[in-house]
Amino acid sequence: MATKKSAFRLAKRLDEVGFSDIVQVRNKVIELRTAGEIVHAFHGGEPFFETPEPVKYAMIRALVENKTKYAPSSGIVPLREALVEKLRNRNHLDVKFDDVLVTAGGAHALYAAFQAVLDPGDDLLLFSPYWTPIRDMVTGAQARPLLVPTASARRHGITQTLEQFSTPHTKAIYYNTPQNPSGTVFSRKEAEEVAAFAKKHNLIVIADEAYEDLVYDGDHVSIGSLPGMAEHTISTYTFSKSYGMTGWRVGYVVAKEPFMSGLRKLVLYSVNGVSTPSQWAALEALATPQSFLDGRREEYRRKRDSLVKALNELGLTCEMPEGAFYALPNVSRINKDSRKAAGILLEKAHVATIPGVVFGAQGEGHVRFGYSVPDSAIEAGIEALAKFLK
Repeated sequence: MATKKSAFRLAKRLDEVGFSDIVQVRNKVIELRTAGEIVHAFHGGEPFFETPEPVKYAMIRALVENKTKYAPSSGIVPLREALVEKLRNRNHLDVKFDDVLVTAGGAHALYAAFQAVLDPGDDLLLFSPYWTPIRDMVTGAQARPLLVPTASARRHGITQTLEQFSTPHTKAIYYNTPQNPSGTVFSRKEAEEVAAFAKKHNLIVIADEAYEDLVYDGDHVSIGSLPGMAEHTISTYTFSKSYGMTGWRVGYVVAKEPFMSGLRKLVLYSVNGVSTPSQWAALEALATPQSFLDGRREEYRRKRDSLVKALNELGLTCEMPEGAFYALPNVSRINKDSRKAAGILLEKAHVATIPGVVFGAQGEGHVRFGYSVPDSAIEAGIEALAKFLK
């Protein structure tokens, strides 16, 4: 019997917006674990440590003190003031109180940034491989992502490569450092090249600094701090990675006018402001001693070194990530198709990874390992991998 065709349809701007393959990997991991199988989970992207106790107690205090009413949609004043101080001192940004807006996580800040600046038909330069939601966020704004191979750009020159991939419709550049999934960290010189290109062509740089506290060698450079870039840059940040607050959904965005007015509208009409108790907890997070951040970074460094050394010894060639907490080894010896390679690793070795191709064509032939897991999990996963590859 034929079914009646629905008279309804989704908005056309969602036609090319999909769901990430990462969700499929998560579902398969759940399926295997439900069946009683042990799965070595390297597919995630969350900190290995729990939210610090002072942050949790700050949330409790906020609840007890009835700080549970609507907050200003731009964020509570003490948090925004503290963020201004942090951004000036640690990121070296020329920022004022009205330049800072609290968002529901870093992803929300990025979504708002794309919606605020991109029009239908605009192009955006996107260094690839890239964090998977970015392409769909850009497409959802009815703009076109232009994939710029990061490795080629670093090898042949940032300026030359951006010129090659740019079009007359290019309006913005997505600039992520340290990068997910490769762990690439752009140097100050490379940041200066991107900045010069943006200023020359009057482009907007949307900077994703989610992993700002996880640079293993050298310094993190906020591109908005470079001369003449404050007016060209929308900088986005999150509490998720640095403070183990992924589920708290607190981030922030920094911009000058005319961008800030648009960002405020988007936050107001999407979430009407971030959870008030969560913001008081975020305020406490900013008081976390630098020694805590340094200590976590050194733990990540040790995990990185252990995993990458083992992967290379097993014949899965892997460059040493400069930041973040991901490794992107070449798995062509398993299968040149990264989806098939990841599937084989999960089915045969019970090692869960993410196919590199979901991060763009430049990720093909690789899979992403997240090493933000306990040391014992890295050891067990490598042992399982070694048995499979024998």
